[in-house]
Amino acid sequence: MALPKKLKNMNLFNDAASYMGVAKTVTLPKLDRKMEAWRGAGMDGPVEADMGHGDDGIQLEWTLGGWDLTALRQYGITSATGVQLRWAGAVQRDDTGEVSAVEVVVRGRHKEIDFGDAEPGEDTEHKIATTCAYYKLTVDGNTEVEIDLLNFVFIVNGEDRLAEQRKAIGL
Repeated sequence: MALPKKLKNMNLFNDAASYMGVAKTVTLPKLDRKMEAWRGAGMDGPVEADMGHGDDGIQLEWTLGGWDLTALRQYGITSATGVQLRWAGAVQRDDTGEVSAVEVVVRGRHKEIDFGDAEPGEDTEHKIATTCAYYKLTVDGNTEVEIDLLNFVFIVNGEDRLAEQRKAIGL
């Protein structure tokens, strides 16, 4: 019998500055694909054709306790990859004690900064939504998924899933 790996601790970095003790939650990007159902002659049901990454894009949402001017000063940055965020997580199996390092690196820009409720004597939290043009998931040093939307790159466990398409269109 085995126990699952569970997140035991984490940290968030904004352009290399640590949010240790400040970051409260991080909602890692959802990976989704845009699918289009196709049912042609002689087919008993539809098969979904993969049309690339989903229309909602790649988004990382994060919550900080208190005020943070770093994210605020990045708001409205003109480059689609102008802000780099790195989430580092320690996941551990409770049956063996084995710890794995999980890292998500994204580059993008802040889509929304929610200052929340301001009430004297109460907790202050800021929620930031960052829309991303680049995403990389690494587990124990192995790049599991890398997506670079601007450079037409999509790699899963070392397999470049867009290599043939780039070749076909002369890239």
